[in-house]
Amino acid sequence: MKGKPSLLFTPLVPVLGMGAAVSAEAQEIAVTAPAENQLDALQMQINQQTRQLEEMRKILETQQNNLARLQQALNEELLADARAKGAPAPVLVPSMAAPAPAQQAPVQSRSPAYSQADDTWKPVGEAPVSDSRPPEVAQIFDQPGVLTPRGRFTLEPSLQYGYSANDRVALVGYTIIPALLIGLIDVRQVKTTTATATLTARYGLSNRWELEARVPYVYVNGDTVSREIFTGAAQDNVFNASGNGLGDVEFTARYQINQGGPDKPFYIGWLRYKSRTGRDLFEVTTDCVTRCIGNTTGTGLPLELPTGSGFEAIQPGITWLFPSDPVVFFGSFSYLHNFKRTNVSRTLINGEREDLGEIEAGDILGFNVGMGLSLNEKAAISIGYDQSTVGKTKQNGEYVAGGVRITLGTLLLGATYRLNQKTSLNFALGVGVTRDTPDVTFTMRVPITF
Repeated sequence: MKGKPSLLFTPLVPVLGMGAAVSAEAQEIAVTAPAENQLDALQMQINQQTRQLEEMRKILETQQNNLARLQQALNEELLADARAKGAPAPVLVPSMAAPAPAQQAPVQSRSPAYSQADDTWKPVGEAPVSDSRPPEVAQIFDQPGVLTPRGRFTLEPSLQYGYSANDRVALVGYTIIPALLIGLIDVRQVKTTTATATLTARYGLSNRWELEARVPYVYVNGDTVSREIFTGAAQDNVFNASGNGLGDVEFTARYQINQGGPDKPFYIGWLRYKSRTGRDLFEVTTDCVTRCIGNTTGTGLPLELPTGSGFEAIQPGITWLFPSDPVVFFGSFSYLHNFKRTNVSRTLINGEREDLGEIEAGDILGFNVGMGLSLNEKAAISIGYDQSTVGKTKQNGEYVAGGVRITLGTLLLGATYRLNQKTSLNFALGVGVTRDTPDVTFTMRVPITF
Protein backbone atom coordinates (compact mmCIF):
# COMPACT_ATOMS: atom_id res chain seq x y z
CA MET A 1 0.00 0.00 0.00
CA LYS A 2 2.78 2.26 0.88
CA GLY A 3 4.52 1.46 -2.38
CA LYS A 4 1.57 2.55 -4.53
CA PRO A 5 0.52 5.94 -3.31
CA SER A 6 0.57 7.32 -6.83
CA LEU A 7 -2.00 4.78 -7.89
CA LEU A 8 -4.34 5.92 -5.18
CA PHE A 9 -3.99 9.66 -5.81
CA THR A 10 -3.61 9.67 -9.62
CA PRO A 11 -7.34 9.37 -10.30
CA LEU A 12 -7.92 12.47 -8.10
CA VAL A 13 -5.82 14.74 -10.26
CA PRO A 14 -8.45 15.22 -12.99
CA VAL A 15 -11.06 15.73 -10.33
CA LEU A 16 -8.96 18.37 -8.63
CA GLY A 17 -8.28 19.96 -11.99
CA MET A 18 -11.96 19.99 -12.74
CA GLY A 19 -12.65 21.51 -9.34
CA ALA A 20 -10.08 24.20 -9.96
CA ALA A 21 -11.63 24.96 -13.33
CA VAL A 22 -15.10 25.12 -11.82
CA SER A 23 -13.85 27.38 -9.09
CA ALA A 24 -12.21 29.75 -11.65
CA GLU A 25 -15.35 29.85 -13.76
CA ALA A 26 -17.43 30.58 -10.69
CA GLN A 27 -15.10 33.40 -9.80
CA GLU A 28 -15.29 34.71 -13.36
CA ILE A 29 -19.09 34.60 -13.24
CA ALA A 30 -19.03 36.30 -9.85
CA VAL A 31 -16.86 39.10 -11.23
CA THR A 32 -18.69 39.45 -14.55
CA ALA A 33 -22.19 39.80 -13.10
CA PRO A 34 -21.48 42.98 -11.12
CA ALA A 35 -19.70 44.54 -14.11
CA GLU A 36 -22.72 44.00 -16.34
CA ASN A 37 -24.95 45.49 -13.67
CA GLN A 38 -22.67 48.50 -13.43
CA LEU A 39 -22.73 48.94 -17.22
CA ASP A 40 -26.51 48.78 -17.20
CA ALA A 41 -26.59 51.32 -14.39
CA LEU A 42 -24.15 53.59 -16.22
CA GLN A 43 -26.16 53.23 -19.44
CA MET A 44 -29.35 54.14 -17.60
CA GLN A 45 -27.60 57.12 -16.02
CA ILE A 46 -26.29 58.25 -19.44
CA ASN A 47 -29.76 57.88 -20.93
CA GLN A 48 -31.27 59.87 -18.06
CA GLN A 49 -28.65 62.61 -18.38
CA THR A 50 -29.22 62.68 -22.14
CA ARG A 51 -32.92 63.21 -21.57
CA GLN A 52 -32.15 65.92 -19.01
CA LEU A 53 -29.77 67.61 -21.44
CA GLU A 54 -32.43 67.45 -24.14
CA GLU A 55 -34.96 68.99 -21.77
CA MET A 56 -32.43 71.64 -20.75
CA ARG A 57 -31.72 72.36 -24.42
CA LYS A 58 -35.42 72.83 -25.05
CA ILE A 59 -35.69 75.09 -22.00
CA LEU A 60 -32.65 77.04 -23.22
CA GLU A 61 -34.21 77.48 -26.66
CA THR A 62 -37.43 78.67 -25.03
CA GLN A 63 -35.52 81.13 -22.85
CA GLN A 64 -33.53 82.37 -25.85
CA ASN A 65 -36.74 82.89 -27.81
CA ASN A 66 -38.23 84.75 -24.86
CA LEU A 67 -35.03 86.80 -24.65
CA ALA A 68 -35.30 87.58 -28.37
CA ARG A 69 -38.87 88.80 -27.87
CA LEU A 70 -37.80 90.89 -24.89
CA GLN A 71 -34.97 92.38 -26.93
CA GLN A 72 -37.38 93.15 -29.74
CA ALA A 73 -39.66 94.87 -27.25
CA LEU A 74 -36.62 96.75 -25.90
CA ASN A 75 -35.71 97.87 -29.41
CA GLU A 76 -39.27 99.07 -29.90
CA GLU A 77 -39.05 100.99 -26.61
CA LEU A 78 -35.75 102.56 -27.69
CA LEU A 79 -37.25 103.59 -31.01
CA ALA A 80 -40.43 104.75 -29.32
CA ASP A 81 -38.34 106.86 -26.94
CA ALA A 82 -36.54 108.37 -29.93
CA ARG A 83 -39.64 109.12 -31.98
CA ALA A 84 -39.48 112.49 -33.28
CA LYS A 85 -38.81 114.82 -30.86
CA GLY A 86 -37.99 113.81 -34.25
CA ALA A 87 -35.46 111.18 -33.46
CA PRO A 88 -32.64 109.33 -35.16
CA ALA A 89 -32.54 105.57 -34.96
CA PRO A 90 -30.79 104.61 -31.70
CA VAL A 91 -28.28 101.79 -31.29
CA LEU A 92 -30.41 98.65 -31.03
CA VAL A 93 -29.75 95.44 -29.11
CA PRO A 94 -28.81 92.61 -31.53
CA SER A 95 -31.17 89.69 -31.91
CA MET A 96 -30.53 86.69 -29.65
CA ALA A 97 -32.78 84.10 -31.24
CA ALA A 98 -31.93 80.46 -30.47
CA PRO A 99 -29.34 79.07 -32.93
CA ALA A 100 -29.76 75.79 -34.73
CA PRO A 101 -28.39 72.71 -32.91
CA ALA A 102 -25.61 72.32 -35.47
CA GLN A 103 -24.48 75.88 -34.79
CA GLN A 104 -24.40 75.64 -31.04
CA ALA A 105 -21.02 76.32 -29.54
CA PRO A 106 -19.70 75.35 -26.14
CA VAL A 107 -20.21 77.96 -23.48
CA GLN A 108 -16.99 79.73 -22.63
CA SER A 109 -16.72 80.80 -19.05
CA ARG A 110 -15.26 84.17 -18.20
CA SER A 111 -12.90 84.55 -15.31
CA PRO A 112 -14.01 87.24 -12.87
CA ALA A 113 -11.72 90.09 -12.03
CA TYR A 114 -11.67 92.01 -8.79
CA SER A 115 -12.37 95.73 -8.87
CA GLN A 116 -10.93 97.76 -6.04
CA ALA A 117 -13.02 100.78 -7.02
CA ASP A 118 -16.31 99.33 -5.83
CA ASP A 119 -15.13 96.14 -4.05
CA THR A 120 -16.89 93.81 -6.46
CA TRP A 121 -16.05 91.01 -8.87
CA LYS A 122 -16.78 91.71 -12.51
CA PRO A 123 -16.55 89.47 -15.60
CA VAL A 124 -13.58 90.04 -17.86
CA GLY A 125 -14.10 90.69 -21.57
CA GLU A 126 -17.66 92.04 -21.36
CA ALA A 127 -18.43 95.55 -22.55
CA PRO A 128 -19.71 97.90 -19.83
CA VAL A 129 -23.40 98.63 -19.91
CA SER A 130 -24.15 102.19 -20.97
CA ASP A 131 -26.57 104.09 -18.76
CA SER A 132 -27.23 106.83 -21.28
CA ARG A 133 -30.51 107.19 -23.11
CA PRO A 134 -30.76 107.41 -26.89
CA PRO A 135 -29.86 110.92 -28.07
CA GLU A 136 -32.78 113.27 -28.48
CA VAL A 137 -33.49 115.44 -31.49
CA ALA A 138 -34.74 118.99 -31.03
CA GLN A 139 -38.50 119.43 -30.94
CA ILE A 140 -39.47 122.12 -33.42
CA PHE A 141 -43.23 121.56 -33.82
CA ASP A 142 -45.97 122.03 -31.24
CA GLN A 143 -46.96 118.36 -31.43
CA PRO A 144 -44.06 116.15 -30.24
CA GLY A 145 -43.53 112.69 -31.65
CA VAL A 146 -42.08 111.00 -28.56
CA LEU A 147 -44.67 109.50 -26.23
CA THR A 148 -44.16 109.48 -22.48
CA PRO A 149 -43.41 105.94 -21.19
CA ARG A 150 -46.04 104.15 -19.16
CA GLY A 151 -46.39 105.53 -15.65
CA ARG A 152 -43.95 108.38 -16.30
CA PHE A 153 -44.73 112.08 -15.94
CA THR A 154 -43.17 114.90 -17.96
CA LEU A 155 -43.36 118.56 -16.97
CA GLU A 156 -42.30 121.02 -19.67
CA PRO A 157 -42.10 124.75 -18.99
CA SER A 158 -41.55 126.81 -22.14
CA LEU A 159 -41.24 130.41 -23.24
CA GLN A 160 -41.97 131.70 -26.75
CA TYR A 161 -41.18 135.14 -28.17
CA GLY A 162 -42.63 136.38 -31.45
CA TYR A 163 -42.42 139.54 -33.51
CA SER A 164 -44.27 140.60 -36.64
CA ALA A 165 -44.53 143.78 -38.69
CA ASN A 166 -47.16 144.35 -41.37
CA ASP A 167 -47.75 147.28 -43.70
CA ARG A 168 -51.21 148.28 -44.82
CA VAL A 169 -52.42 150.85 -47.31
CA ALA A 170 -56.16 151.65 -47.33
CA LEU A 171 -57.83 153.71 -50.04
CA VAL A 172 -61.24 155.06 -49.05
CA GLY A 173 -62.88 157.12 -51.78
CA TYR A 174 -63.34 157.03 -55.54
CA THR A 175 -61.20 157.79 -58.54
CA ILE A 176 -61.98 160.14 -61.41
CA ILE A 177 -59.10 158.82 -63.46
CA PRO A 178 -56.58 156.11 -62.41
CA ALA A 179 -54.12 158.78 -61.29
CA LEU A 180 -56.56 160.90 -59.26
CA LEU A 181 -58.19 159.78 -56.00
CA ILE A 182 -60.92 161.66 -54.20
CA GLY A 183 -61.06 160.49 -50.59
CA LEU A 184 -58.70 159.15 -47.92
CA ILE A 185 -55.37 157.35 -48.16
CA ASP A 186 -54.52 155.55 -44.90
CA VAL A 187 -51.02 154.08 -44.53
CA ARG A 188 -50.38 151.90 -41.50
CA GLN A 189 -47.57 149.87 -39.98
CA VAL A 190 -48.63 147.34 -37.37
CA LYS A 191 -45.86 145.96 -35.15
CA THR A 192 -46.81 143.19 -32.73
CA THR A 193 -44.70 141.59 -30.01
CA THR A 194 -45.88 138.52 -28.10
CA ALA A 195 -44.45 136.53 -25.21
CA THR A 196 -46.11 133.28 -24.17
CA ALA A 197 -45.13 131.29 -21.08
CA THR A 198 -46.59 127.79 -21.17
CA LEU A 199 -46.64 124.95 -18.66
CA THR A 200 -47.20 121.56 -20.31
CA ALA A 201 -47.81 118.30 -18.45
CA ARG A 202 -47.76 114.85 -20.08
CA TYR A 203 -48.56 111.46 -18.57
CA GLY A 204 -48.08 108.03 -20.13
CA LEU A 205 -51.14 105.85 -19.58
CA SER A 206 -49.37 103.01 -21.41
CA ASN A 207 -46.51 102.64 -23.85
CA ARG A 208 -48.97 103.69 -26.58
CA TRP A 209 -51.27 106.16 -24.84
CA GLU A 210 -50.38 109.67 -23.67
CA LEU A 211 -52.39 112.55 -22.26
CA GLU A 212 -51.28 116.18 -22.33
CA ALA A 213 -52.51 119.47 -20.87
CA ARG A 214 -51.15 122.93 -21.75
CA VAL A 215 -51.78 126.13 -19.80
CA PRO A 216 -50.41 129.31 -21.49
CA TYR A 217 -50.00 132.81 -20.10
CA VAL A 218 -49.87 135.44 -22.84
CA TYR A 219 -48.46 138.95 -23.00
CA VAL A 220 -48.99 140.87 -26.25
CA ASN A 221 -48.09 144.40 -27.24
CA GLY A 222 -49.09 146.15 -30.45
CA ASP A 223 -48.01 149.45 -31.96
CA THR A 224 -49.92 150.90 -34.89
CA VAL A 225 -48.14 153.68 -36.76
CA SER A 226 -50.38 155.55 -39.24
CA ARG A 227 -50.53 158.73 -41.23
CA GLU A 228 -53.77 159.78 -42.80
CA ILE A 229 -53.06 161.65 -46.01
CA PHE A 230 -55.45 164.44 -47.09
CA THR A 231 -56.50 165.01 -43.47
CA GLY A 232 -53.87 167.58 -42.64
CA ALA A 233 -51.72 165.21 -40.55
CA ALA A 234 -48.07 166.30 -40.67
CA GLN A 235 -46.63 163.47 -38.59
CA ASP A 236 -47.18 159.82 -37.81
CA ASN A 237 -49.71 158.88 -35.19
CA VAL A 238 -48.86 155.98 -32.88
CA PHE A 239 -51.58 153.94 -31.25
CA ASN A 240 -50.37 151.53 -28.58
CA ALA A 241 -52.31 148.70 -26.96
CA SER A 242 -51.32 145.70 -24.88
CA GLY A 243 -52.88 142.79 -23.06
CA ASN A 244 -51.89 139.96 -20.77
CA GLY A 245 -53.58 137.08 -19.04
CA LEU A 246 -54.47 133.43 -19.31
CA GLY A 247 -54.52 132.05 -22.84
CA ASP A 248 -56.54 129.21 -24.32
CA VAL A 249 -56.02 125.99 -22.33
CA GLU A 250 -55.51 122.86 -24.46
CA PHE A 251 -55.92 119.11 -23.91
CA THR A 252 -54.44 116.44 -26.20
CA ALA A 253 -54.58 112.64 -26.37
CA ARG A 254 -52.05 110.67 -28.47
CA TYR A 255 -51.98 107.01 -29.49
CA GLN A 256 -49.31 105.01 -31.30
CA ILE A 257 -51.11 103.16 -34.08
CA ASN A 258 -48.45 100.64 -35.14
CA GLN A 259 -45.14 99.11 -34.13
CA GLY A 260 -42.48 100.61 -36.32
CA GLY A 261 -38.75 100.04 -36.36
CA PRO A 262 -35.59 100.73 -38.35
CA ASP A 263 -36.65 101.65 -41.88
CA LYS A 264 -40.28 101.16 -40.81
CA PRO A 265 -42.51 104.20 -40.19
CA PHE A 266 -44.28 104.98 -36.93
CA TYR A 267 -47.78 106.46 -37.00
CA ILE A 268 -49.17 108.41 -34.05
CA GLY A 269 -52.74 109.67 -34.07
CA TRP A 270 -53.78 112.54 -31.85
CA LEU A 271 -56.79 114.66 -30.98
CA ARG A 272 -56.49 118.16 -29.51
CA TYR A 273 -59.19 120.24 -27.88
CA LYS A 274 -58.66 124.00 -27.53
CA SER A 275 -60.82 125.93 -25.12
CA ARG A 276 -61.49 129.68 -25.13
CA THR A 277 -60.38 130.50 -21.61
CA GLY A 278 -58.38 133.49 -22.85
CA ARG A 279 -59.92 136.92 -23.23
CA ASP A 280 -61.02 137.24 -26.85
CA LEU A 281 -61.47 140.06 -29.33
CA PHE A 282 -65.20 140.38 -28.58
CA GLU A 283 -64.60 140.95 -24.86
CA VAL A 284 -62.02 143.72 -25.05
CA THR A 285 -63.12 147.33 -25.53
CA THR A 286 -62.97 148.62 -29.12
CA ASP A 287 -62.34 152.28 -29.92
CA CYS A 288 -65.38 152.95 -32.08
CA VAL A 289 -65.89 156.58 -31.14
CA THR A 290 -63.25 157.80 -33.57
CA ARG A 291 -63.33 155.02 -36.19
CA CYS A 292 -66.05 152.51 -37.00
CA ILE A 293 -67.99 151.57 -40.07
CA GLY A 294 -69.08 154.85 -41.64
CA ASN A 295 -66.60 156.92 -39.63
CA THR A 296 -63.21 157.50 -41.28
CA THR A 297 -61.45 159.81 -38.83
CA GLY A 298 -60.30 157.63 -35.93
CA THR A 299 -58.59 154.38 -34.93
CA GLY A 300 -61.24 151.66 -34.73
CA LEU A 301 -58.73 149.50 -32.84
CA PRO A 302 -59.11 147.57 -29.57
CA LEU A 303 -57.90 149.44 -26.52
CA GLU A 304 -56.67 146.16 -25.03
CA LEU A 305 -55.31 143.26 -27.05
CA PRO A 306 -56.89 139.80 -26.62
CA THR A 307 -55.06 136.77 -25.23
CA GLY A 308 -57.30 134.10 -26.78
CA SER A 309 -58.84 133.28 -30.14
CA GLY A 310 -62.43 133.47 -28.94
CA PHE A 311 -63.44 130.09 -30.43
CA GLU A 312 -63.46 126.56 -29.14
CA ALA A 313 -61.78 124.18 -31.56
CA ILE A 314 -61.02 120.52 -32.07
CA GLN A 315 -58.05 119.31 -34.10
CA PRO A 316 -57.46 115.71 -35.21
CA GLY A 317 -54.10 114.86 -36.73
CA ILE A 318 -51.55 112.16 -37.44
CA THR A 319 -47.79 112.26 -36.97
CA TRP A 320 -45.44 109.98 -38.88
CA LEU A 321 -41.80 109.17 -38.24
CA PHE A 322 -39.41 107.22 -40.44
CA PRO A 323 -36.11 106.19 -38.77
CA SER A 324 -33.30 105.82 -41.28
CA ASP A 325 -29.96 105.75 -39.50
CA PRO A 326 -28.42 108.24 -38.81
CA VAL A 327 -31.46 110.52 -39.27
CA VAL A 328 -35.20 110.43 -38.70
CA PHE A 329 -37.71 111.99 -41.08
CA PHE A 330 -40.93 113.17 -39.48
CA GLY A 331 -44.01 115.26 -40.13
CA SER A 332 -47.74 115.54 -39.51
CA PHE A 333 -51.09 116.38 -41.07
CA SER A 334 -53.91 118.06 -39.15
CA TYR A 335 -57.26 119.79 -39.55
CA LEU A 336 -58.54 122.31 -37.00
CA HIS A 337 -62.25 123.03 -36.86
CA ASN A 338 -63.48 126.16 -35.05
CA PHE A 339 -66.95 125.88 -33.55
CA LYS A 340 -69.19 128.77 -34.50
CA ARG A 341 -70.58 131.17 -31.91
CA THR A 342 -74.05 132.67 -31.82
CA ASN A 343 -75.32 135.94 -30.33
CA VAL A 344 -71.86 137.47 -30.50
CA SER A 345 -71.41 141.13 -29.65
CA ARG A 346 -68.46 143.41 -29.01
CA THR A 347 -67.91 146.10 -26.40
CA LEU A 348 -67.56 149.71 -27.54
CA ILE A 349 -65.65 152.46 -25.79
CA ASN A 350 -68.80 154.12 -24.50
CA GLY A 351 -70.03 150.90 -22.86
CA GLU A 352 -72.48 149.97 -25.58
CA ARG A 353 -72.68 146.55 -27.17
CA GLU A 354 -72.67 146.07 -30.93
CA ASP A 355 -74.50 142.93 -32.05
CA LEU A 356 -72.53 140.86 -34.57
CA GLY A 357 -74.82 137.84 -34.78
CA GLU A 358 -73.34 134.44 -35.66
CA ILE A 359 -69.58 134.25 -36.19
CA GLU A 360 -67.71 131.23 -37.55
CA ALA A 361 -63.93 131.47 -37.83
CA GLY A 362 -62.26 129.75 -40.76
CA ASP A 363 -60.94 126.22 -40.34
CA ILE A 364 -57.21 125.53 -40.58
CA LEU A 365 -55.55 122.83 -42.68
CA GLY A 366 -51.95 122.24 -41.65
CA PHE A 367 -48.98 120.06 -42.41
CA ASN A 368 -45.29 120.02 -41.54
CA VAL A 369 -42.21 118.00 -42.39
CA GLY A 370 -38.76 117.82 -40.85
CA MET A 371 -35.55 115.90 -40.34
CA GLY A 372 -33.62 115.21 -37.14
CA LEU A 373 -29.94 114.40 -36.76
CA SER A 374 -28.03 113.41 -33.62
CA LEU A 375 -24.58 114.97 -33.23
CA ASN A 376 -23.51 112.98 -30.17
CA GLU A 377 -25.04 111.43 -27.06
CA LYS A 378 -26.17 114.82 -25.72
CA ALA A 379 -26.58 117.22 -28.63
CA ALA A 380 -28.85 117.06 -31.67
CA ILE A 381 -30.29 119.37 -34.31
CA SER A 382 -33.35 119.37 -36.56
CA ILE A 383 -34.79 121.36 -39.42
CA GLY A 384 -38.34 121.56 -40.71
CA TYR A 385 -41.09 123.50 -42.43
CA ASP A 386 -44.59 124.17 -41.11
CA GLN A 387 -47.52 125.49 -43.14
CA SER A 388 -51.13 126.29 -42.27
CA THR A 389 -53.93 127.47 -44.54
CA VAL A 390 -56.62 129.51 -42.73
CA GLY A 391 -60.08 129.66 -44.28
CA LYS A 392 -62.38 132.68 -44.55
CA THR A 393 -64.49 133.86 -41.63
CA LYS A 394 -68.28 133.79 -41.91
CA GLN A 395 -70.78 136.14 -40.30
CA ASN A 396 -74.43 135.12 -40.23
CA GLY A 397 -73.73 132.41 -42.81
CA GLU A 398 -71.97 134.74 -45.28
CA TYR A 399 -68.29 135.36 -45.82
CA VAL A 400 -67.10 138.57 -44.16
CA ALA A 401 -66.56 141.39 -46.63
CA GLY A 402 -62.88 141.63 -47.44
CA GLY A 403 -62.19 138.22 -45.90
CA VAL A 404 -59.44 136.25 -47.63
CA ARG A 405 -57.77 132.89 -47.30
CA ILE A 406 -54.40 133.12 -45.55
CA THR A 407 -51.33 130.88 -45.82
CA LEU A 408 -48.86 130.83 -42.95
CA GLY A 409 -45.44 129.31 -43.68
CA THR A 410 -42.57 128.99 -41.21
CA LEU A 411 -39.04 127.63 -41.63
CA LEU A 412 -37.87 126.06 -38.36
CA LEU A 413 -34.43 125.27 -36.96
CA GLY A 414 -33.97 123.50 -33.64
CA ALA A 415 -31.28 122.27 -31.27
CA THR A 416 -31.35 120.32 -28.04
CA TYR A 417 -28.86 119.46 -25.33
CA ARG A 418 -29.43 116.82 -22.67
CA LEU A 419 -28.39 118.22 -19.32
CA ASN A 420 -28.85 114.93 -17.44
CA GLN A 421 -30.89 111.74 -17.55
CA LYS A 422 -34.13 113.58 -16.74
CA THR A 423 -33.74 117.10 -18.11
CA SER A 424 -33.10 118.50 -21.59
CA LEU A 425 -32.81 122.03 -22.96
CA ASN A 426 -34.47 122.69 -26.32
CA PHE A 427 -34.36 125.73 -28.62
CA ALA A 428 -36.36 126.37 -31.79
CA LEU A 429 -36.11 129.32 -34.17
CA GLY A 430 -38.89 130.04 -36.67
CA VAL A 431 -38.62 132.41 -39.62
CA GLY A 432 -41.74 133.46 -41.50
CA VAL A 433 -41.67 132.84 -45.24
CA THR A 434 -45.05 134.46 -46.03
CA ARG A 435 -46.13 138.06 -45.35
CA ASP A 436 -48.90 137.01 -42.95
CA THR A 437 -46.58 134.88 -40.81
CA PRO A 438 -44.74 136.35 -37.80
CA ASP A 439 -41.31 137.49 -38.90
CA VAL A 440 -39.52 135.57 -36.16
CA THR A 441 -40.40 133.25 -33.30
CA PHE A 442 -38.03 131.88 -30.69
CA THR A 443 -39.04 129.06 -28.37
CA MET A 444 -37.20 127.58 -25.41
CA ARG A 445 -38.39 124.35 -23.75
CA VAL A 446 -37.12 122.48 -20.68
CA PRO A 447 -38.76 119.01 -20.52
CA ILE A 448 -38.29 117.29 -17.15
CA THR A 449 -39.22 113.61 -16.75
CA PHE A 450 -40.23 112.11 -13.41
